[in-house]
Amino acid sequence: MKLRLPILGILTCLAGTSCFAADLRLPGKAVAGQPLTIQTSGSGDATLYVAGPGTAIKRDIKLGEPVEIKADELRNSGYFTVALKASDGNSSKELYVAPAAAEKINFLARPSRVRIGEPKVIAGTAFVFDQYDNLVVQPTPVTFDLSVPSAGSKVDRLTSKDGVAYLQTGSSSKAGTGQFVVTVGNTSVRRVVEETASEPCNLRLKVHKEKDSLIAETDPVRDCSGNPLPDGTVVTFTSSEPGKGRSTVDAPIRKGIARAVLPAVPGETVSVASGVVLGNEVRWGGGL
Repeated sequence: MKLRLPILGILTCLAGTSCFAADLRLPGKAVAGQPLTIQTSGSGDATLYVAGPGTAIKRDIKLGEPVEIKADELRNSGYFTVALKASDGNSSKELYVAPAAAEKINFLARPSRVRIGEPKVIAGTAFVFDQYDNLVVQPTPVTFDLSVPSAGSKVDRLTSKDGVAYLQTGSSSKAGTGQFVVTVGNTSVRRVVEETASEPCNLRLKVHKEKDSLIAETDPVRDCSGNPLPDGTVVTFTSSEPGKGRSTVDAPIRKGIARAVLPAVPGETVSVASGVVLGNEVRWGGGL
């Protein structure tokens, strides 16, 4: 007959030795650039590993004692693996480190030059970062302010999504140098958007003779809102001579006026245009 001894427990513990395997306890919240405390259980020596975006930490520790991760050791946000290697077992857990508060902005504004009175022609994109250049993915208030001295200011208050805020807006009714400013908290970034006159309106020319040439000159060129077209805008003068076809001269606007020198031929017709806008015609030597 065999004698059976009762089983008193699953683990047999030596005197003075803990029966609990090594384990990790992570904090409920971790933020980039802030110190972190990791709790461990068990006894004896172990090795702690912390691995994540741009970070690799290895530390020899004593089980049962808290482990401090310094603020400057944990500046990147994202998902981290915290692992514990001990003689009586291994443990591994995942930790999310959130970005710190928003403190930086990358701001893209397009285009840098635009005509007035155009709907949804200006786009602004703001990327929100913390001081460690982590993208701040939590919703953050973002203010866009587009102002032109002669036309006032347009302010839009949005909330970023996944670190990005986007605005599409129209140009103002007056020409000028627009200041496009995006603000997050106490941080602002400025871009310049030059708002120029629209198509010319009531384009008119006049001619007079100087020596052997005919001088064609426009009145001050403005759009329909009265804004002067910028210097450099091309105006095309066309001269049609009876029985000889026609010739053209492209002349840039200078100080609001375009000017061209043409051959003086009796009976020729001179006309003016800019882009798709046509002006008046003048016949030289044959009346107006």
